[in-house]
Amino acid sequence: MSGRGLVGQLRERGLELNRRVAQVAANGFDWLFRRKQLVKSGRTWFELVHDGDPMSVRYYSLPDETDIELADGTRMPIERNPHGGVLVLVPPLGVTTETFDLMPQRSLVRYMAARGFRTYLIDWGRPRKEHAHFGLRDYADVMFGAALEKVRQHSGTQDVSLMGWCMGGLLCLLHQGLRQDLHVSNIVTVASPIDLRGGGIVAGAAQALNAPAQLVRRYTNLRLDMLDPAKLHAPGWLTTLSFKMTDPVGSVTTYWDLLTGLSDRAFVESHSTTADYLNNMLLYPGGVIADLTVKVAVDNKLASGKIEIGSELAELDRIACPMLVFAGEKDVLVPAPIAQKIVDVVASTDKEFRVAPGGHMGVILGSRAQSQVWAQSADWLAQRSQESL
Repeated sequence: MSGRGLVGQLRERGLELNRRVAQVAANGFDWLFRRKQLVKSGRTWFELVHDGDPMSVRYYSLPDETDIELADGTRMPIERNPHGGVLVLVPPLGVTTETFDLMPQRSLVRYMAARGFRTYLIDWGRPRKEHAHFGLRDYADVMFGAALEKVRQHSGTQDVSLMGWCMGGLLCLLHQGLRQDLHVSNIVTVASPIDLRGGGIVAGAAQALNAPAQLVRRYTNLRLDMLDPAKLHAPGWLTTLSFKMTDPVGSVTTYWDLLTGLSDRAFVESHSTTADYLNNMLLYPGGVIADLTVKVAVDNKLASGKIEIGSELAELDRIACPMLVFAGEKDVLVPAPIAQKIVDVVASTDKEFRVAPGGHMGVILGSRAQSQVWAQSADWLAQRSQESL
């Protein structure tokens, strides 16, 4: 190699090093002092169909776009398909609406709207201490029913499909178990806990509670539902801790990943957005905690197919609409056997269970969720929407 060629290579390497240093400095400055600029969640335009306290309903239609960017960097044309059907997305409690609109290229609401569905989202809002008395009936029946009424008024159609993650899927099942709504056409659940004797962190906690709870019932008059719900509500930081404990090593290593990836703007934005989402989880109402602890964790009523919600009986074993059930391959919070029980409980003849890559959050929010859960759900729903015409 000539001296001139070597000098040229050294110059190029020096320029590249300078570019990387400048990128690291700029991204590091923004991360330290202007972090909100790095957070890309909640960017999809929506129409507010209902604005309540605390529940509201959003409608996503992508009116000014012709295509969307996907997680792999490719672009997908938007389907303006009037036969895509109405889809209602149901997030769990304790999280923000950014769950389904995490980043523009990893947004479930954008993806489903682009696939031709009239896409609605139930926003459970930000519960405050005055909402501590809210129990499962308030969410699964009262607010869920009000949300579907608003969706039907806005869409002009009665038939809707439901898709929920974690407790969002559980709320879908409870609502349908209570109302047996013939116009709920399909239900998709992702990592939703049903049989709390099936292993994993949630099941382990439930079994640990079972023995002392039975002793308390036998020898005392104390009942959890007699306590003031305001004393039971869980603050947002506890919800954050619970999610992070599903992957304690990853919660630490991501900061090392951030340091090594500071030169990559897209990576820094993704890291900052995910961290902001995890660190801003919401209060869990005490009434819901009481219901979940007694009826779901200790008594494992969901696995039996029948559970009392307030003064009414939710009969999951009478649900007959088509069901698609997902579990995360590496989900330690809700392992596959806990979620799989749904297909054994419901009366549906058209039902299917699938295992997808990822843990409890990765199965719905991870980079592979788009192809392994979102796309498969859209295909499954679209097929049934067409068959119903």
